Amino acid sequence: MTNAKDEPTEEIEYAGEADSAPNEGRGERVPAEAVPAAGASLEEQLEVARAEAESHRNSYLRAVADLENFRRRSVREREELRQYATSSLMEELLPILDNLALGIASARMEADPKAVADGVSMVLDQFKGVLNRSGLVEINPRPGETFDPHQHESLAHQPSDEVPAEAILEVVRVGYMLNGRLLRAASVVLSSGPPDRRAGKE
Repeated sequence: MTNAKDEPTEEIEYAGEADSAPNEGRGERVPAEAVPAAGASLEEQLEVARAEAESHRNSYLRAVADLENFRRRSVREREELRQYATSSLMEELLPILDNLALGIASARMEADPKAVADGVSMVLDQFKGVLNRSGLVEINPRPGETFDPHQHESLAHQPSDEVPAEAILEVVRVGYMLNGRLLRAASVVLSSGPPDRRAGKE
């Protein structure tokens, strides 16, 4: 990928012939009066053809210069977008960093572990709220929900009297989606149905 820092910032300016007519080089043909009448000499016809060729050449060179300037601007803008696209998200995360720092300082002086846990839980909820506003959604199915292979990843099966077979029994790791796109499937344990008690009677 081309780095915008390596791209010259100045735009290319095409300098055509000093004595070119103002309308030359802009995709316009040579004026009709410049075209010799029927029966003109070969020299006159050749001069008109040369003028047309020079006009087309100037148009081509200007188009090439415009295209190169557009390419350089696109590369520069794309690099700036990549660098600063997450700036608004970073601004929302700054208060969470502040609260984490305060929580750590408080935990070092707090003797009650429940108070520390409550403080950390509040910061976690704040963090989840920021991510949710940016389009991040948790995939955290409840026991008994139907297994969805598009959102869930089965790790194992365990017997259960309460949860029907092939339904979700336990979530091992929460999954996430970003604006409808799967980032990570939720890792789950599925129920294999009621345990086979006949094995214990044998």
